[in-house]
Formats: sequence, structure tokens, C-alpha cells
Amino acid sequence: MNRLRLILHRLFRRPAITGPTRIYVRRIPTGAVLDLEHFLTDRLTAIADDPDLLALLLEIADQRGTTGEYDGWAPELLLMERLLSGVGYEVPVYGDAVAALADRLRAVAPAPVASIPAQREAGAA
Repeated sequence: MNRLRLILHRLFRRPAITGPTRIYVRRIPTGAVLDLEHFLTDRLTAIADDPDLLALLLEIADQRGTTGEYDGWAPELLLMERLLSGVGYEVPVYGDAVAALADRLRAVAPAPVASIPAQREAGAA
């Protein structure tokens, strides 16, 4: 069901950012959702195409799959840092697209809630 909703959203809405990576913005009751599927697809393809990055990911998965007590000094975080530095984790947004993304986020932002002052305690001035 969620996949169908995502497909319908993409059919009837333009992406907030079209390049170099498409970013869709969707309203939800409590805020907004950034759809980064294209960015993540590019990153996962980069891992699959690079044998060194794939080996690094498999090493991380192997360490996470071992049964035993958690070792806070294990190099898993260092491996993750190496993987992220090889793949990248930032989504570039250039030029006028920055303002377009900001406008789209403002448009889908929930309306501010009106604050109602609390009732005073009996005897309070």
C-alpha cells in the first residue's frame, strides 16, 4: 500500500529538486517526508559496483551478525566511516533549487498550533 501511495504521489507531483538527484517532498500530518529514493539507489549501486565497498559492507554485516556480547571498542564504526566516505552521504542541492526546496518545505509545513493560556489557579493574581 505504501509503495502504491508513493507511485501515485510521484505521478501527480513534480519533484522539489530535479537534479543532480531528484528529491520529492510529501506532506504528512506532523510535518514532511523527504523522498530520497533516487539518491539511495545511486549510493547502493555504487556499493554494488565497487568490489572494495562491497567487501567493506559485507565485513560490517559479518561483524553485526556475530553472536556475543557487544564490544564498544569493535572497529564496526570505523568500517562504517570508511564505507560512508567511499560512498558519500550528502545530497547536493545547487543554485535556485535551494530556494525551491525551502519554499516547498514551507508549503507543506503544518500550520502553527495556537497556544491557549492555562487556567489560573484559584487565588492566583
